[in-house]
Formats: sequence, C-alpha cells, structure tokens
Amino acid sequence: MSAPPGGGAQVPPSDPTGHGADGVRGFTVLYDAHCPLCRAARRWLASRAQLVPLEFVPAGSAEARRRFPGLDHDATLRELTVVADTGEVYAGDGAWFACLWALADHRSTAERLARPHLLPLARRVVATASSVRELVREPWPDPGYGDDDDRADCADDQCGRTGDRPG
Repeated sequence: MSAPPGGGAQVPPSDPTGHGADGVRGFTVLYDAHCPLCRAARRWLASRAQLVPLEFVPAGSAEARRRFPGLDHDATLRELTVVADTGEVYAGDGAWFACLWALADHRSTAERLARPHLLPLARRVVATASSVRELVREPWPDPGYGDDDDRADCADDQCGRTGDRPG
C-alpha cells in the first residue's frame, strides 16, 4: 500500500505497511521541524520502544530532498509523511498509523483505529491536529528549507520554493 505524494493514504485494517510484520525494517518520518507540535510528537515517538525503528528527518530539508528526490517536498511540509525502507510512502492519517504501528505499546491501537468503524474518528483527530499545527507553526525561515545548515546546500536560496511559504 502506498499513497501518492501529497495524497492521503488508505488505511488497511491492520499492518499499515501491507507487507506483513517482517516486511519493513525501518521508517523515515519526515516531520515539520518548524512546528512545536510536530517536534513534541517527534520527541514522544523517539522516546517509546519501537518494534520498527523510526528515523526522523526534517521535511523539506536538504537531507530529505537528497534521500527522497521523487517526493513532493512541499506536500511533506503540509502533511506528516513516512517512507518505509521498502519504498512505501504514507501521508496524513496513514503516516500517523504507521508511526503508531511501529511502537511496541501502540501497535494494537493503530490496528484498532484503522478499522472501518473507527477510521472516520481517527481521521478527524488527525485533521484537527493538522489544523492546530498551522496555528502554532513558527514563522517560515527565509531563505531555504529545513534547518539553517540546509541553506548552504542551496546556492540560489530558492531550492524548490514555489512561494513565500509552503502550505
């Protein structure tokens, strides 16, 4: 199962990877490093026991662009995006389910929330969190994406920018 970059992911009743528990060996989580809510979620995820290792990379950063050149990086700044080591891409609610599924104490919660009768509620919670994120997000650094260190990788300070601020 994969979601097109920038599109919402479909969520199966269990195993967000669609490959079985042994198919995925790691997830890369592309998170908004300029959002206090996203940074708090990153710290919380990183502090939990993981059945599938989570690696965190700032969305839109030079590192994210180098590692995943085929992604719509503006979209990764609007929605949480998770890339499995198998190449599967999860966006929005599918990405949140993938993160929970990776955690030892929350895999069953992810599987339960992905069931058809709870999925609409789970999607509303993710949508609400996304709208709150837009309210608390720090001003977009100018120029460049990601951390200050990423700017050196962009000679014209316009790396992939389509406007003053994505999303």
